[in-house]
Amino acid sequence: MDRIIGIDYGRKRVGVAVSDPLGIFASALDTVQSAKIIEYLKLYSEKENVVRFVVGYPINMDGRPSEAAKDIDIFLKHLAKAFPDIPVTLEDERFTSVLAHKAMIDGGMKKKDRMDKNSVDRISAAIILQSYLDRQIH
Repeated sequence: MDRIIGIDYGRKRVGVAVSDPLGIFASALDTVQSAKIIEYLKLYSEKENVVRFVVGYPINMDGRPSEAAKDIDIFLKHLAKAFPDIPVTLEDERFTSVLAHKAMIDGGMKKKDRMDKNSVDRISAAIILQSYLDRQIH
């Protein structure tokens, strides 16, 4: 079954989300150390048919890439080398952390659990992926 992977890349951790087989819903999947993300994605793609990566890309309010974009540009080169046949879409990730915190509060998550950056990264990846999926349907 086809899957689309959402990625919220960070210097230390990477949030990963996955679409359902129909490409309608995004679900938070995992948080992985940045140094191990390519290996993780390779193992995942051996089990599931990954058809696209949607990577959050940090854009400033003026529309230019933010300082963090440099790290993501390096990651994108590694991703393209490891998965030359899988297309990559960049998704504006402005406000995803804010939206992730709001989703955790609205979902009734305890404050202690909301402090866990792994949860924020996973949920941010799901928000990035869901934003992409929503545009594909409409």
